Amino acid sequence: MPAPAITMEKDKKTKSEVRIGHSLNEAEKLHVARRRKSVLQCLNQHKIFCREDEVPNIAVLGSGGALRAMVGLLGSLSQLKEDGLLDCIMYLSGVSGSTWCMTSLYKEPDWSTKLETVKDDIIQRLADGSVSWWKMGQKLLQYYSEKDNFSLTDVWSALIVSHMVKEIDEHRISEQRGNYINEPYPIYNVIDNRMNTDVWFEITPDESGYSLSGAFVDSSCWGSQFKKGKKIKDQPEIDMLYLQGLCGSMISNKEELLNALHHMIPKVLSNPAKEKANTNLTGGATSSLAPVQLQREVHQDYQVLLTLLGLRVSTMVKESPKFYLNTMDDLLKGKTDPPVNLKTLEGPISETELKTYTQHVCNSFSHLFEGRLSPNKSEKFLSNTFGGNPETSLGESASTLIDIFTKWIWGTTYNYLHDMTVKDVNPSVLKSKTRDYVDAGLFHNSPYFSVLRKERDIDLIISLDFSAGDPFETVIKAAAMCKDLQIPFPKVDVPPGEKTKPKDFYVFKDDTKAPTVIHIPLFNNVNCKGDVDKWKQRYKTFQMSYSHEMITDLLEKAALNIKNNKEKLLKELKKITAKKKTSKLGTV
Repeated sequence: MPAPAITMEKDKKTKSEVRIGHSLNEAEKLHVARRRKSVLQCLNQHKIFCREDEVPNIAVLGSGGALRAMVGLLGSLSQLKEDGLLDCIMYLSGVSGSTWCMTSLYKEPDWSTKLETVKDDIIQRLADGSVSWWKMGQKLLQYYSEKDNFSLTDVWSALIVSHMVKEIDEHRISEQRGNYINEPYPIYNVIDNRMNTDVWFEITPDESGYSLSGAFVDSSCWGSQFKKGKKIKDQPEIDMLYLQGLCGSMISNKEELLNALHHMIPKVLSNPAKEKANTNLTGGATSSLAPVQLQREVHQDYQVLLTLLGLRVSTMVKESPKFYLNTMDDLLKGKTDPPVNLKTLEGPISETELKTYTQHVCNSFSHLFEGRLSPNKSEKFLSNTFGGNPETSLGESASTLIDIFTKWIWGTTYNYLHDMTVKDVNPSVLKSKTRDYVDAGLFHNSPYFSVLRKERDIDLIISLDFSAGDPFETVIKAAAMCKDLQIPFPKVDVPPGEKTKPKDFYVFKDDTKAPTVIHIPLFNNVNCKGDVDKWKQRYKTFQMSYSHEMITDLLEKAALNIKNNKEKLLKELKKITAKKKTSKLGTV
C-alpha cells in the first residue's frame, strides 16, 4: 500500500530535499507530458493514430555488460533513430555498462537530434582516447579528500572506469535537467547492498530513491548528510565518473579486480611528475592560486594514498610489498618520525604489520589523513581539492584504508532517510547513518523494476540484453520476482533449445494489465549466423578496452537486431496502442 505523502520541514534556503510518496516528481511529470507530444508525432509518422491521452508509454531497458553493454546500447539506439523509432520511447533505463552509454549521451544537450555525431565522438574516444596516470591519481585524491565517505567505488571509478571509458566526466547528474528536453527520461539504477527486499535504487537528474518503497531525495543532495529528513551537512554532488563507477562496480569478481589494481597502481605511481605538472584534472591550465609547490604537494599526496592502497592490494594478492615500501621510504624522507622497517620482508606482510605501518604513514602525513589544512596552502584551491574531514582521527583514516579492502566496502553514502519515521521503509534502513550502493547486476542485470513502478504506467518494455551468460536470465528472473511482489508481468516461456541459440526477437504478453515485453539478446543465432559462442568469447565482460574494429563490429551486431525487426517492432507498437485505446474506453 502506498505510503502517505509526508511534508518535510522546509529549509530556509531551499525546499525540502526528501520526498516520501509513490507519485512521480513534478519535473518528471512535466517531461513525460512534453515527451508524449513527440511520441504521438512519431507514431503518426508510422501511420499509428491515437489521441494524446492514448499514447502508450514505452521504455527501453539496457542491461549490464561493461563496454559490451555500452557499445551495444549505443548501436541499438542509433538504429532506432535511423528507423524513426527513437522518438516513440518515453523512458531509457540502464544498469551497469548501459549507464556508461547513457552518461555519454545525456551530457550532450538534445543528443538524439545529433546522434550520429555524438556516436562518432564516443567511438573515437573509446578507440583512441586515454586518461593520463596523473589525472587518475589526482582524481582519486580528490575523491578521498572531498568526501566523508571513501570506499572501493572511489578507487574503482578513478583508476579502472576512467581507463575503460577513456575520460573523467566531472559533470553532475543534476546538470542533465536541462539537457534531455527532447529525449527519453533517463533512469540510472543501482541496488542497496544491505537490503534483502526492495533493493532497487533509481537515480534520475531530478530525484534519487527507492523505486518500490517511494522514498526519494533531490539528486543534487544525494550523498549529503541528513537527519530526520533535514540536510545537516553538505557533501559534493557526485560526478558522472563516480556514477559510472557506482552503476558498473561489479563487472569483475574480487580476484579480477585485485589483479587489475595490482597492475594499475604501480603505473600510476611510476608516472613522471612532469606529465601534467602544469595542468588541472580536465586538462586545462592550472589556477594561478595553485603554484608549482602546491602541484608537487598534490602529486606527493596522491602518491602516498596510492602507495597505501597498493600495499593493501599486495597483501591480498599475496605478492611482495617491496615496490610499495621502497616508494613510501622515498616519500617519507625528511619526516621527523623514523620509518617502520619492513624492507627486509620479501613476502607478504601480516595484517598487524600492515596496520602498524599504515598508522605510521598517516601520522607522517597528518595534513592528508586528518583533514587539517596547512596554513601555507591556498584556501580556495584546497576547498575543492583537500576538503577532508577534521573529525576523522588518524587511526580511523588508517583503518578505513585497510577496511575498504578487507571488508570489501563499496558505494558508502550518507543515508538521507536516517532517523526518519516512514511507514513502508524497512526500519533497519531508517536507523543507519550510511548505506552501501552497488552495481544492480549483482542482483538483477536489467532495470525492470524502475519502469514497473505503477506510477510510470508502462505499456511496452523493450529489453536489450547484453548479458554474458543465459540470454533469458534477466526476463525470467523479472517474471518470477514480479509474481512474488504481485506486480503485473507477462508469463515467460522460452522454447526448448533456444537458451544456447536464441533468436533475435521475442515477445512476451498476455491478456492481463501487464506490459508487453520485447526481449532482444545481443548475440543471437540470426546476427551471429550460428556462431554465438564465438562472439561472446570475443567480447568478454571484464575487458579494459576495445579496438576500433571491435567497436564497429559490435555496433553493427546491435544495430542488426533493430534493423532486422523493424516491422515486428511496428506491429507491436500498433497492438499496444490499440490496447491502450481500448483501455481508455473502459472495456479492459
